[in-house]
Amino acid sequence: MNERSDLSMATEDVLMVELEVFRREHRDLDEAITALEERGTADQLTLRRLKKQKLLLKDKIAVIEDRLTPDIIA
Repeated sequence: MNERSDLSMATEDVLMVELEVFRREHRDLDEAITALEERGTADQLTLRRLKKQKLLLKDKIAVIEDRLTPDIIA
């Protein structure tokens, strides 16, 4: 039984690391999009692809946050 709790702790730790990585990538994409828009040098297709990537990361972040947040039964 102790082995099982160690496994879930390891899984939680992995999720926390993934969450931080995805948040960092999301932030980097946001900065890249802003910089390209300010310079006005990026084509619309590139901006659309970056924004789509950013949305996918946002979805992944939401899924991980949901898994890490315990369900509270009212």
